[in-house]
Formats: sequence, structure tokens, C-alpha cells
Amino acid sequence: MASLRNIRRRIRPVRSIQKITAAMKMVAASKLRKAQEAIQQARPYAIELASLLHRVAALAADAHGEVPHPLLDLREPKRVLLVVITSDRGLCGAFNTNIVRRTEAFVAKSADLYEKIELATIGRRGRDYFKRHATVSVRDFPGVFDNLTFRRATEIAQGLAEEFVRRELDAVFLLYNEFKSAMTQRVTVKTLLPIDHEQLPIGADIDYLYEPSQREVLDSLVPRYVATEVWRSLLESAASEHGARMTAMGGATRNASDLADRLTLQYNRARQAAITGELMDIVGGANALKG
Repeated sequence: MASLRNIRRRIRPVRSIQKITAAMKMVAASKLRKAQEAIQQARPYAIELASLLHRVAALAADAHGEVPHPLLDLREPKRVLLVVITSDRGLCGAFNTNIVRRTEAFVAKSADLYEKIELATIGRRGRDYFKRHATVSVRDFPGVFDNLTFRRATEIAQGLAEEFVRRELDAVFLLYNEFKSAMTQRVTVKTLLPIDHEQLPIGADIDYLYEPSQREVLDSLVPRYVATEVWRSLLESAASEHGARMTAMGGATRNASDLADRLTLQYNRARQAAITGELMDIVGGANALKG
């Protein structure tokens, strides 16, 4: 009977865990739908904005024969910043682990390429890990995912752009999980600054009439592009996190269900064996009395 009691004690928490993981999966699925909608709205705008910037910057460069905006200055990178985007919470499979591994690989590979490498973390998981293990200096943008807004993304972009213009940084990279589907996220490293307009999507070959001047339009367009790229990377990471968590919790729910079923089968077999043993004792006692 002791073994039966132990099995029952194991079944109860497994069933409880199964309910918790199932609830977390449903919550993640609900958040994923909203995040997907945000991504679907942001992607076309970002692509069109990049295409427009490519055309305007190319025309401005041809007209002036110089760098048309400080954020388009393609100088030799010596001091670089890698902005690493992770999640605030765990229980999302390999979401954060993949980011950490790619970051460490980037730092190791780039150690001989740049004079100085610095990390900037967005998300508590990345901050906590790199504060303990990073071999380079680490800064943090706290509380971004507590209230994810375009204004917050703009503030981050403005700060990075100011450092680039002051030549405190020569290049800024974004490292994040790009959302493909609920089950697929791709770790992506993207150059945020400087902006190489020749690498941007090519739009329609249109010669614009500018009001106000071409330089003023470009001065407004470039910071908006940088803020949009930061915003898009945050949305991609948020959607990837919810997709990874939904997948992980779905797998955990199935595993808990399988374990509970195996324990239930083990319990039933042990109970049947105990009953059979008791019946055999009764029959043996009855035969002994008859004899």
C-alpha cells in the first residue's frame, strides 16, 4: 500500500503541472495573435520606408557629392555596440539560449576586428546572464517589454544615433529573434548604424519634388528609419518569444500528460497486484481451514 500511496502522490503534482502549462500555452497563444498583428502592420511600413530612404539618400548623395546625413557615414568601425534583445521571462524553450550563444560567438569572432566591443541588453534574461559572464562592458535598457511602445523604441534609437554622431560609436548592430512562425524563430544580426542606403530595398525610380528642401526631408526620414528598425526588431522578438513559449508549453503539457498516463497505468497495475495478492491470501487461508 505504501507504493500505491507514493504513486498517487506523484500523479497529483503532475496533473497540476499539466493544467498550469496548458494555461500558459493558451495565454501565449493569445498574446502571439496580437503580436503577429503588430508585426504584419509594421513590416510593410518598414519596407516602404527603407525603399523611400534608399531613393532619397541616393539622389541627395548624387546632388551634393558628399555624405548627405551623419547617420549615413560609412566610416571604418573601431568602437561597436551590439544590442542584444532577449525576453524578461523564461519557459520559452531555446529562445534566450540561442541569443546568448550567437552573442558569445559574435564577440569571440569580432574581438580581432574592432578596438572595442560593448553590449547593450534589452530584456532581463540577457541582462542577468551577461552581467555575470560577459568579457566586455555591458549596459542595459530596462523595462522595455513592461510597456512596449514606439515612443520607447524612438528613445532608444535617438540615444544610439547621438552616440554615433558624436563618434563614440562607429557601428551599432541589432541581435534578435526574427519571427517566422510559432515554431520557427531565426536569430538575426542586423546593422542598424551606419545606414548603408545602397543595401536598402530598391523602390520605384521616382524623381521627387521636395517641400521643404531635400536635405530637410532626409533629416526627418533618417531618424524615423532608425526608430522604425528598432521598433520592428522589438516586435519581432516579442512575437518570437510568445511563439517559442506556446510551443514549449505545448510540449510540456504533452509530456506531463504522458507521464501522468504512465503513472496511472503503473498505479492500476500495482493496485491489481495488491488485490490479487490479498485474494490469494484469502483463498490460501480458506484452504488451510478446510484441511
